[in-house]
Amino acid sequence: MLRWIRQQLGFDPPHQSDTRTVYVANRFPQHGHYIPQRFADNRIISSKYTIWNFVPKNLFEQFRRIANFYFLIIFLVQLMIDTPTSPVTSGLPLFFVITVTAIKQGYEDWLRHKADNEVNGAPVFVVRSGSLVQTRSKNIRVGDIVRVAKDETFPADLVLLSSDRADGTCHITTASLDGETNLKTHYSVAETSVCQSVSQLEALQAVVECQQPESDLYRFVGRITVTQHGEEIVRPLGPENLLLRGARLKNTKEIFGVAVYTGMESKMALNYKCKSQKRSAVEKSMNTFLIIYLGILLFEAVLSTILKYAWQAEEKWDEPFYNQKTEQERNSSPILKFISDFLAFLVLYNFIIPISLYVTVEMQKFLGSFFIGWDLDLYHEESDQKAQVNTSDLNEELGQVEYVFTDKTGTLTENEMQFRECSINGTKYREVNGKLVPEGMTDDSPDGSTPHLIGEELLFLKAVSLCHTVQISYDQPDCLVGGGDPFSHANGFSSSHMEYYASSPDEKALVEAAKRIGVAFTGSSGETMEIKTFGKSERYKLLHVLEFDADRRRMSVILQTPSGGKVLFTKGAESAILPFTTSGEIEKTRLHVDEFALKGLRTLVVACRHFSPEEYIDVDRRLNAARTALQQREERLQEAFSYIERDLQLLGATGVEDKLQDKVQETIEALRLAGIKVWVLTGDKHETAVSVSLSCGHFHRTMNILELLQQRSDNECAEQLRRLARRIKEDHVIQHGLVVDGASLSLALREHEKLFMEVCKNCSAVLCCRMAPLQKAKVVRLLKTSPEKPITLAIGDGANDVSMIQEAHVGIGIMGKEGRQAVRNSDYAIARFKFLAKLLLVHGHFYYIRIATLVQYFFYKNVCFITPQFLYQFFCLFSQQTLYDSVYLTLYNICFTSLPILVYSLFEQLVHPHVLQNKPGLYRDISKNSLLSFRTFLYWTLLGFCHAFVFFFGSYILMGEDTTLMGNGQMFGNWTFGTLVFTVMVITVTLKLALETNFWTWMNHFVTWGSIAFYFIFSLFYGGIIWPFLHTQDMYFVFVQLLSSGSAWFAIIIIVITCLFPDVVKKVFYRHLQPTSTQKSQSLSASQAQALSCVESLCCYQHGQSGCSRLARFLEQMTGQCQTSANHCHASSRSNRWGGRRRQETMIMNPDESSPPLGVKNLGCSPDCVSP
Repeated sequence: MLRWIRQQLGFDPPHQSDTRTVYVANRFPQHGHYIPQRFADNRIISSKYTIWNFVPKNLFEQFRRIANFYFLIIFLVQLMIDTPTSPVTSGLPLFFVITVTAIKQGYEDWLRHKADNEVNGAPVFVVRSGSLVQTRSKNIRVGDIVRVAKDETFPADLVLLSSDRADGTCHITTASLDGETNLKTHYSVAETSVCQSVSQLEALQAVVECQQPESDLYRFVGRITVTQHGEEIVRPLGPENLLLRGARLKNTKEIFGVAVYTGMESKMALNYKCKSQKRSAVEKSMNTFLIIYLGILLFEAVLSTILKYAWQAEEKWDEPFYNQKTEQERNSSPILKFISDFLAFLVLYNFIIPISLYVTVEMQKFLGSFFIGWDLDLYHEESDQKAQVNTSDLNEELGQVEYVFTDKTGTLTENEMQFRECSINGTKYREVNGKLVPEGMTDDSPDGSTPHLIGEELLFLKAVSLCHTVQISYDQPDCLVGGGDPFSHANGFSSSHMEYYASSPDEKALVEAAKRIGVAFTGSSGETMEIKTFGKSERYKLLHVLEFDADRRRMSVILQTPSGGKVLFTKGAESAILPFTTSGEIEKTRLHVDEFALKGLRTLVVACRHFSPEEYIDVDRRLNAARTALQQREERLQEAFSYIERDLQLLGATGVEDKLQDKVQETIEALRLAGIKVWVLTGDKHETAVSVSLSCGHFHRTMNILELLQQRSDNECAEQLRRLARRIKEDHVIQHGLVVDGASLSLALREHEKLFMEVCKNCSAVLCCRMAPLQKAKVVRLLKTSPEKPITLAIGDGANDVSMIQEAHVGIGIMGKEGRQAVRNSDYAIARFKFLAKLLLVHGHFYYIRIATLVQYFFYKNVCFITPQFLYQFFCLFSQQTLYDSVYLTLYNICFTSLPILVYSLFEQLVHPHVLQNKPGLYRDISKNSLLSFRTFLYWTLLGFCHAFVFFFGSYILMGEDTTLMGNGQMFGNWTFGTLVFTVMVITVTLKLALETNFWTWMNHFVTWGSIAFYFIFSLFYGGIIWPFLHTQDMYFVFVQLLSSGSAWFAIIIIVITCLFPDVVKKVFYRHLQPTSTQKSQSLSASQAQALSCVESLCCYQHGQSGCSRLARFLEQMTGQCQTSANHCHASSRSNRWGGRRRQETMIMNPDESSPPLGVKNLGCSPDCVSP
């Protein structure tokens, strides 16, 4: 019971030992003292909370926030000592904030639970009690034999026992794990591969011993002991025997495997990296401002306490005749009394810290994030994918990006390889209409004629068609299953009946190109591979496969030709093949490879070696000895491979193009104009990477390209860096681009970080090639932690980009062809690189402006709120008398002033989205967190203090010594005075936000004027009725009496105008004398607004009347709110359903280049709407 409770609360650590023993089909030994090991169940848990720990865990997380914890302390102080305000004034807002945040986080966690339940409840088949039983995925136990059918994902980490193939192999894709879309072949041991039926598996006696689970996807060490006829047979197990959870079965009808790692112990679950909490620059500024305001609060509380005792130094004020002290008060400790008074003032002024700021920011981020998903400009129709928001905490960070780090393959390019050129025996060829045509010649052969290929060309194409690990999928799934000739389909061969699955996109492109030219790979069965050369079938016996590895950077096959000869075909990078060639056109081919790379093509070199019978016997012996070695197997295999792959005959080279994505060049140029530096980090070779950088506009032709390549030592690297730094200083005008490779980067980061960073920062563009995934993350971290601390963004599409995406301030995943791991680990996901421009320049711009104004406005309105309370103490002998009623204290931030700023923060647009996209330079106006600079913060704070002084002293002066402002001669009291100040304050802060609003919708109008109306209606009901549940009702009839006074109405109007008129004058003069580029663009966007429907204009209404008087129109034009000069407007019949100006930018599609410009005709607007 105790363990169950600990598990539910998330405190029970998993049991660990060195190894685990798994009994296949859970056949535990019947003799001896066997103690079964405990293993995790097969549930995947991505949620944070359970029903038991939600309340304590969520409360603990929320009270770690400084503002929440502060208000909790204030609430407890109000409960413990006699304070001037009710505990409800702090408790209710705190309860509201905690509840709303808990509901939001609970909802998000419920969605995670829902996704988990979908995965855990998926149907699976397991072998139990001699039959195949359907159960749920979460019920799989370690030791269960699981059946998986074609195209299904593996529900746990399984050791392959058998498949429907006679050799016990199967093919899988691991795109969801490591981003690789290639087919991988996995094997079962010979003793279990024969168990292809349920009855045979039920009779199988086997034990798997393996290591405890670890996160490395490519490492698995174990052994299987099979008991046959009383004899135990031990076979080693490696990664090729393990089927990982999340991988998908392909080209195999079904497999059986035994579960060894389940649930959160599977390798996929162990690779769920706990993402560090990313905090935006705005949130950091917000916390800084909170600390400053906490300092102001403490200063006011200390000052008030000191002044109270200074005032009470005179006996007549210390103990006046009408307020005698009790005996207990006279004997109380002065220190305790001072602390008690200090805490009372702290409670009185505590509303200067805006608790509702957090919940409003949370709601703004959560609701605002939907606009990205709704934006039709970010929707990719071909793949039916819309933009995705994985975290809403970083919306405003999209408007602060200074560096973009991007992957190349699949991010800037399509990751769709197309065969373009090849070099055969020193001659360059290109493919034209399915024929190989030598360079400089045209395809003038008549259609349908058989192309003539000489021996070298044919041998090259055969090598391409046979040296690979391509698998074929047919529309008829059973064409290779069962009896009959496995190649019978070849006689009626049709390209529509088969699809290639390759170990890499390059391999697939090459095999498809060879097929188009006439040498088609038509399938393999066991040890036989078949090709059709211009319709003639040829079968080769596959003797050995020398698998590709990152060290050799090549792969080979050894085949027996139809004539009985033995031949090796090999292909790989030019640096891995050319040094081992002894014949062929080596120098010409090397030149051709460099030419292909300069064109941006991905290159591979193809070679062969013919073996004599004696040579092959030696090769076969060496390979078998290495493969059966129990010690140092990998080293011996490398030695054997090196011995075999030498004395090669060079056949030629291939050039495959990875096409650029649409509008990549325009996007990179827009980012550059916005002041964002773009770094490309890729694993490609340097020539290919430079060529793609030039073609996509990352590098310009006029740019001075600096190189830091192939550095061998620290000293050499440092000297080269110094040379580059000198060149940059000497060439002041020229733009520089830097190319650095992975090896040189490692040296630069080890000893010369500062020098390297100095060179990089003076370069307009940086290209890093031959990069390992962790090196990408190191480069991002290097920029992040530099003294300037710039905001970084990383974008990629593959699993190799995940570390970079998680390291950057903002991580963006591309929904590409390399699986979903980058998308799952990113903060935002988009379908194409071109969408990045709008995401940053429009959405980022809007989000930052909205939340920056929200934060500043919140502090401003709370200064306005609490400063009159502080000033009031000077007039009440610092007796801690409150100026406002407790209900007003509680509802000020929750009801009266909360909705206008929330709606503003969701819909505000300073400039039209099209203008932001067409003028990327506007992005610079908001960079470096400029709207939350200390200067701006000081302006808003001082403005709040000024307005507060006007509220308080304006009301005080207008009431003066004579408080008989009522028509019946009755006098105003302190509650009436406080209500007057509060009324002026609510109206002023609401209208101040209205002045700041540039983009009006019907929702803005509704909440702005509705908030003021709600305050008046609420106050009339609250003060006009005797409420039985209130023990005191100080406000009874106060508000009604206040509104019945003409003098009070006069005071309200005069004070509001006095506060806001200087703001209007300041805006007018600044706009005319010192306009920012954003303000200039507002007048630029006016011409666009004139072409929009009249319903979308602030100054035109549906019936054609002007909505502004001449004076009002002038003022609104000056403040940028009314930008049309139309005199006669007629509404389009297709009026905007939001009733204001055009709705949020997410509803507007960008007109593409071919569409007509926005005009009067296509928007149904009267020609009078357009000013000449």
